Amino acid sequence: MHRIAKVGSLLKKIYRHYSNDLLEALQQKGFIDLRPSFLEILTNICEMDTPSIKEVGNACGLKKQTMTSHLNELEKRGYVVRRKGEHDKREQRVFLTEYGEKFKISMLEVIEELENEYLKKIGEVELDRIALTLETFHNKIKSRDVQQSLF
Repeated sequence: MHRIAKVGSLLKKIYRHYSNDLLEALQQKGFIDLRPSFLEILTNICEMDTPSIKEVGNACGLKKQTMTSHLNELEKRGYVVRRKGEHDKREQRVFLTEYGEKFKISMLEVIEELENEYLKKIGEVELDRIALTLETFHNKIKSRDVQQSLF
């Protein structure tokens, strides 16, 4: 197998394992109506301060149609609400509801527990090294994509 294919496959498997662990722990805390596809969106919404739909979509690498579909579902389930932007009325911003804020607290607790579990398995230095390597790789790929879109 080519190295880059192997890297992609391993990243996908690790992310799937992490998402399943996160989802399982959140379900034990009462958030039983989530799907793995919602986790990345909710994580980004929790990390940003009232992001626009476009900002969340860009952070997740999702198209506007997919974002709208997921946000419709998250709104139905009571996690988020969308409101028009203060400065640009065409822009919609995403806010966590009270239930969404409770989710955020639980999610942060679970992520910390998972991080501690992973640290026990591979150590802090190795986890930092992996994170830095992946971030560097992502930034180089992203800058290549930006340069290609300019031509």
